[in-house]
Amino acid sequence: MLHIILFNPEIPQNTGNIGRLCAITESRLHLIHPLGFTITEKHLKRSGMDYWDSLDVHHHENWDAFEADPESPKRLWLFTTKAKCHFWDAEFADGDGLVFGSEGHGAPIWLHSKLEGRRLTIPHANDSLRSLNLSTSVGIATYEVLRQLR
Repeated sequence: MLHIILFNPEIPQNTGNIGRLCAITESRLHLIHPLGFTITEKHLKRSGMDYWDSLDVHHHENWDAFEADPESPKRLWLFTTKAKCHFWDAEFADGDGLVFGSEGHGAPIWLHSKLEGRRLTIPHANDSLRSLNLSTSVGIATYEVLRQLR
């Protein structure tokens, strides 16, 4: 099983789209609170559509609660624009967790430190632009892991 971990997501439409992706790929979605929206928000439900009911979603009060949960993945990869290693160069395994920071703030420094050595980036040609949309990044990463595990 693949685990997708969203650290303090802020935009409900992104989380809805990611939830839909997780439902379709049978990946587990972990939401690390606080969230920037309420889980019943209409934009979340609309972007996730009826897939939300098929989703394996776990809510965690904070990072410590996530780490303490026995159903959380043991090996984590942080996707960030601040990494040097491209995600194409990583060797993923069944049960891995892909961590993504919030849309407005990314992942905090302490999380970068904790996952040093497991930080990956999705390369882009135009370095003057900051990053891809969160749900796009999750989609790219998810399908690379599934390609490797097929």
